Amino acid sequence: MNTAANIEALASGGQAPAVRQRKVRRVLPGFGLTLGFTVFYLSLIVLIPLAALVGKTLTLSWAGFWEAVSAPRVIASLQLSFGAALLAAMINAVFGLLVAWVLVRYKFTGKKIVDSLVDLPFALPTAVAGISLTAILASNGWVGQLFAPLGIDLAFNRTGIVIALIFIGLPFVVRTVQPVLEDTEKELEEAAACLGASRWQIFYRVIFPAISPALLTGFAMALARGVGEYGSIVFISSNIPMVSEIAPQVIIGKLDMHDYAGATAVAVLMLVISFVLLLLINGLQAWQRSRTGAGDR
Repeated sequence: MNTAANIEALASGGQAPAVRQRKVRRVLPGFGLTLGFTVFYLSLIVLIPLAALVGKTLTLSWAGFWEAVSAPRVIASLQLSFGAALLAAMINAVFGLLVAWVLVRYKFTGKKIVDSLVDLPFALPTAVAGISLTAILASNGWVGQLFAPLGIDLAFNRTGIVIALIFIGLPFVVRTVQPVLEDTEKELEEAAACLGASRWQIFYRVIFPAISPALLTGFAMALARGVGEYGSIVFISSNIPMVSEIAPQVIIGKLDMHDYAGATAVAVLMLVISFVLLLLINGLQAWQRSRTGAGDR
């Protein structure tokens, strides 16, 4: 393609043939095909199971649904599931940020080993994690026997549930914050230090606004994982109704009794509450980005 043809096309308000050719070349197939596959895949994996869940719940009348989800045992299990997951996610937000900070900002012997151990809850089956935590935290375990003389039980109660949720939720915060922390501009910290800012002011006014959206994302992921966790909790919890029974355990119990509509009713309620919580967290993220101007970068 000669230069004169390109200049003529551009002068006439059109676009150079070479430019048009580069624009239509794509690595993936066209938008229609990829969108269709995306909708099909999401429907197969997400929408159809959710529709079946809601459809089974609709077999109940409103009175039957309310009776299923308002039972004292169900309410106590929901309070424990969401309360323990929220507490564990808040703890992980603090200590996950600390772990990510150490892995990014410091060099020490065994750093790669520590970095690999963060991913252990991802690779470890939840049942194995529950059994391992139970063996360690029981009154005769390595850690539990240190607290037993003080009258503190770390297993077979709500404390054990929170510890298990902290264990499985920590990687979500660390792996979400770590890459963002690595990409923060050191020049801004140096400029703030030159202007006389203290270390706390540098962290609070320079670093934290940049990583807070990622921290909120990690918090939301840890919370969502904790709400639906079952495998690691069923072993470390005594599963006593109204005391240490989580909502997934109530659902399993209803399924064992062939109360499928009651089980789906509790599941739908958990789904709605989780959706509302994630919606609030996403709204907080959007507000935080607009406030700090992170969306303009």
